[in-house]
This record gives sequence, C-alpha cells and structure tokens, in this order.
Amino acid sequence: MDLTIVLVLGLSCLLLLSLWRQNPGRGTLPPGPIPLPIIGNFLQIDVKDIRQSLTNFSKFYGPVFTLYLGPRPTVVLYGYEAVKEALIDHAEDFAARGSLPVASKARKGFGIIFSNGNRWKETRRFTLMTLRNLGMGKRNIEDRVQEEAQCLVEELRKTNGLPCDPTYILSCAPCNVICSIVFQNRFDYNDQEFLHLMEKFNDNIRILSSPWIQVCNNFPVLIDYCPGSHKRVLKNMDYTINYLMKKIKEHQESLDVTNPRDFVDYYLIKRSQENHTQSSEFTLENLAITVNDLFVAGTETTSTTLRYALLLLLKYPHVTAKVQEEIDQVIGRHRRPCMQDRSSMPYTDAMVHEVQRYIDLIPTNLPHEVTSDVKFRNYLIPKGTTVLTSLSSVLKDSKEFSDPEKFDPVHFLDEKGNFKKSDYFMPFSAGKRICAGEGLARMELFLFLTTILQNFNMKPLVDPKDIDITPVTSGLASLPPTYQLCFIPF
Repeated sequence: MDLTIVLVLGLSCLLLLSLWRQNPGRGTLPPGPIPLPIIGNFLQIDVKDIRQSLTNFSKFYGPVFTLYLGPRPTVVLYGYEAVKEALIDHAEDFAARGSLPVASKARKGFGIIFSNGNRWKETRRFTLMTLRNLGMGKRNIEDRVQEEAQCLVEELRKTNGLPCDPTYILSCAPCNVICSIVFQNRFDYNDQEFLHLMEKFNDNIRILSSPWIQVCNNFPVLIDYCPGSHKRVLKNMDYTINYLMKKIKEHQESLDVTNPRDFVDYYLIKRSQENHTQSSEFTLENLAITVNDLFVAGTETTSTTLRYALLLLLKYPHVTAKVQEEIDQVIGRHRRPCMQDRSSMPYTDAMVHEVQRYIDLIPTNLPHEVTSDVKFRNYLIPKGTTVLTSLSSVLKDSKEFSDPEKFDPVHFLDEKGNFKKSDYFMPFSAGKRICAGEGLARMELFLFLTTILQNFNMKPLVDPKDIDITPVTSGLASLPPTYQLCFIPF
C-alpha cells in the first residue's frame, strides 16, 4: 500500500477518534493527550514510574484529565482538592471499584477489595461489624499486637547481632495478628507452611508492582494468551485459596454456633442463617477470598511499610536517635509500649506518619469507577468510567509539606514540637473505599516500631549516606530495595 494512503488513513483514524471522544452522548470528558487507536496513550506513559508520568500530564492538563490506557478512557484526579472532592464530597458517586484485570481475574469478583454492588456492601458491612466484635479498636486487639511485638523482638534477638534481611521476619509479625483474628491462632516464625504462605504474598505484591503487569492490566487480552509473570500471580493465588479453604473446612467440622472463636466462625454462622436466601453473598468462595484480602491488606502493606521504615531510620540516624530518646523518656526500657503512649510521643508519632507519607506506598491508589453519570466540575463522566486518584499528589503536595521530597518528621510537628494532623495524610485512601484495617495498621506500625527501637540499636552494613532508599518498583506499590542490617540488643 502506498505510504501516502497509509498516512491519510492513520490521520483520519486519529481525527475520528478525537471527535468521538467529544461526543455529547458519551459525556464531556476532561482534556488529555490525543490517543492512538487501540493502544491509546500507553506509549506516553512510563510503566516503571507511573506517578511521574501523571505529574507530567497534570502540569499540562491540570488536576482533572483523561488518559486512554488502552482503548478505554480513564479519568485521572491529581492534587488534594480534586481527590477530596471525588472520594469524600462525592463519595457515593466514586464508590465502585475499577478493574485491575490481573488481580480481578484471580478474585472473580469476590472478596472485599475488588467486589462491587451488593456483594461489596454486604461483605464490607459484615467484615467491619465482625472485626469490631473481635475487638478491633479495643484493648484486646492491642494486647494481641503487643504480644506479637514481643515475639518479633525475640525472633530478632536470635539473629545475634549478625547481618540479616528483615523481610520475612517483618512479614510474619502483622500476618500473625491477622491469623489470630481470622483463625484464632498464630504460627511460629520458623513454621515452613507459614513461611511458604508469606513467600506467596510477598511474590504477588512484587509481581503486581512490575512494569509487565501494568501492560497486562491495560491490555487484558494478554493475560490469557501470553506467557509471563502474571501466570505466577494466578498460581500463587490458587495456592493461598486452597490453603484457606482447608482451614475453613477445619472450622466447619469444629464449629460451635454458640461460641464463635474468630472471623471464619462468625462468617460460617452468618452463612447458615442466610441459607434460605438464594441471592445470599455469604458463600464459601466469597469467604476464602475475603480472608485472602484481609491477609493481603493486613500483611503486605504493613510489612512493606515496616521494612521501608527501618531502611529510612538507617539512612537518617539522627531521626532514630530522637525517637529512642523519646522512648527512654516516656516508656523506658522495661515496660511494653502501648497506644496510650502515642499522645506523649509527638516525634515518634510524626516519624510514623512521615514514613507513610514519604514512601507513598500505593501511588495511584486502587482504581475507582463511577456508579452513575457524574457531573464533576465542568465535565460529565459517564457511568462505568475508570477513575485514578493520585495519592502521590496529595502526600507530596508542596503547599502542605514544606519539602515533600525529603524525609523529615517535622512535616507533622508544629512550631512547639506538638504533633500536627494533616488532611493531606491519605495513605489509606479516603471515602467509601478507605482501607477497612486502617486502625489496626496504625496500631501495628506504632507498636512494632517503638518495640524494636526500645530493644535494639540498628546498625547498617554501609555508611548511611550510601544507603539507597529509592523504590525498586513503583507500579501498584512502591517497594523498598532489599537490604541487610544488624539488630544490636541494648
């Protein structure tokens, strides 16, 4: 075919697509770069650093813009005002979960993270109510976290001050807290089945944050027909679901409806009560995937934050010294830290907040979807449109944080050294889809970190100035580089 004809056809396609985007029947979408047919704007995005790509687009198109990540439009919200307006002020309109095809395929629309509609409402309502019944936000959950913090300390003592990679030890601690809620028991840190489960969770978060998965999520046809690491995500998920189904079966055989022991028991009782309802969402498959979601949300996010926190404390020993000085003054060396201490430890509280702000764990949040045609600012976003909310743009806003690219707990302290709250602190998202385990995660981060620093000096293997704190991936999650350190007991 003559080159001129090819060029004319190509330009005609682009023109038609541009006109189609402005079709009033589809809604008036926000502005954005002109997409190519089929692949959209994908070639204009750095899949290794999506958050920087969004920053670059926002500079040209403003805080609300449209990208075609493949053939379908995605509306991007950038900056505190736009994100708050959508997730909080118009919470119901933006409450649906958008598709993340690799993760969604593994969960089949079940669970609490990637479900929608009545299933999501019923599952989330039941989960929050049951977690409260099991002591979430109460003293007995704090007792569990404190006990696990002591187990963590004992495990770290076994390293005998020798270099170690803290990845799996720091994964086991929050996972055991979830285990105690879901299964009423914890595992030994050397239990091989337990470690294998940790390995599957860790592997999946690493793969889901890789550039290849960003490609698969935007071109889902690749998931079924191309080889790649996405296949391992599905295989790992199958392993964990089979493991959880085995645990659920054990609970069924020993269930006492008059004396529920844990989350699984409460769910099985609810399921038996709903048996007469054909449309009941309380199925065993939904239970297994909901429990899996509790493990993923309650283990990987917290353990990754802990791992990144220790790396930052190695990099900035003056911060570590100030935290340990506050621990000595408020708690001492022999009493277990408790949540009541936090109000008397503003610098430590600020350090924990700053870790979460700085590492920007889930940069673009999980995708949302509008539940109906939504008038947002001067645009009409059609029902079913995917919406990305840039949490990076909120956590790294220079109007709120004086030097957002610098790790500095002072960002959360006032001029008198008192802890200063910020509406821009959104590491757990906001609105209807805010993380259900936010309270538990905050408790674990404070108690685990203060207990570690109460008992150990942390020694890096290289000079602090040579420690690299750049995330190794920044797709779904920002993951710290692997490192080793020595835990030197006091």
